[in-house]
Amino acid sequence: MNINIWLPLLCIVALAMFNVPIWLALLGGALPYFLILQPTLPVQIAVQRVVAVTETSSYLAIPFFITAGAIMNYAGISSRLLDLADGLVGHLTGGLGHVNILLSVLMGGVSGSAAADASMEAKILVPEMLKRGYDEEFSAAITIASSLITPIIPPGMGLIVFSFATQISVGRMFAAGYVPGLLCMVFMMIYVYIVSKKHGYKGSRDKMASPRELLHLLRQAFWAMLIPFGILLGLRGGMFTATEAGAICAWYSLFIGVVIYKEIKWSHIWTILKESVLGTATVMILICAAGALSYFMTYERVPQALAETMLSMNLTKVSFILMTNVILLIIGMFMEGGPAQIILGPLLMPIAIQLGIDPIQFGIMFVFNLGIGNMSPPFGIVLYQVSGLMGLKFTKVAKACMPFIAIMLLVLAIIAFCPKLILFLPNLLYGA
Repeated sequence: MNINIWLPLLCIVALAMFNVPIWLALLGGALPYFLILQPTLPVQIAVQRVVAVTETSSYLAIPFFITAGAIMNYAGISSRLLDLADGLVGHLTGGLGHVNILLSVLMGGVSGSAAADASMEAKILVPEMLKRGYDEEFSAAITIASSLITPIIPPGMGLIVFSFATQISVGRMFAAGYVPGLLCMVFMMIYVYIVSKKHGYKGSRDKMASPRELLHLLRQAFWAMLIPFGILLGLRGGMFTATEAGAICAWYSLFIGVVIYKEIKWSHIWTILKESVLGTATVMILICAAGALSYFMTYERVPQALAETMLSMNLTKVSFILMTNVILLIIGMFMEGGPAQIILGPLLMPIAIQLGIDPIQFGIMFVFNLGIGNMSPPFGIVLYQVSGLMGLKFTKVAKACMPFIAIMLLVLAIIAFCPKLILFLPNLLYGA
């Protein structure tokens, strides 16, 4: 590898180690290439590559879905989904733990953000768990682990970013996210039941909701639950694109909050707009910074060199999957999922396709793997977030998360080596 390649990458690593924001580290790695290593290239190209990404209309889906998520926080959707989850599983041993997990599954089709889901549950559900005698670290670990189900169930933001970065079908990625999300739910609920049985954690209610009560709860949550199914069916039926789906989702959420549930007030509008702008800026600045970096990598033929190197190693499909997962697990512990998807996705996808790996399966594996990093020490974002909100020691919460990380790794193995299971729904809806 020549100096034109390793020096920019070394700059990125060095800046990241000094806790420089990742978008600034990406730009800091790309700029020396244009200013020093390739003086014949006009520096204006770097600026153009940063701006050019924003000219892609497909990326409009990101602010639309982020805005929809912000609206939903004030529309009364989460409280109704919480009541539904409690009615369905609150009677089980460790009831509130199961409610925590099921709520994340239901919120997956609504917010699509692990950070948003974890914050909501840490503020609303965890205090009630502590009142009922649940261990603090165990409650935090459930909240952290279950929040990682949210981004893998449509319309998860990671699915959208990866689809656009690698030019694969958003609709198929959405459809493929349901099975891994439900597998996580089942395995986590089994573990929570075992721990709750051991420690005597009772249900949040004496018995399951009656059919009449369940019908009432379903009716209350009906409008919210239409969102994920409406998006998936609309994309499948060709009624709208992924970008248009984001816009429709935002307007529909506003309609629910104002007309149906009547919980959004004028005082909420400024807060919603502020959260939407900040959330969009956080994602887009990473994408823009990665645009300059990806140009230099393309110019230096890094993707081709990486592909040739890996193929020269005579990797089989299995060995490539294992190597990729190990690399992504390590990267996920130190880097946010967004930049890794944008940078590594386009690099590794051609190799995966060449080895006969379905791109949708690879995409789900990629996004899910990096999601595990959000709850893994030393720098798991959601791990720090929930620990801070609850005022708990990071190390104790990290220890409580270990069994859940083992569950996530089991689901990751299923994604990697059981493609028919993961691709069943996309193939059913879109054809093989």
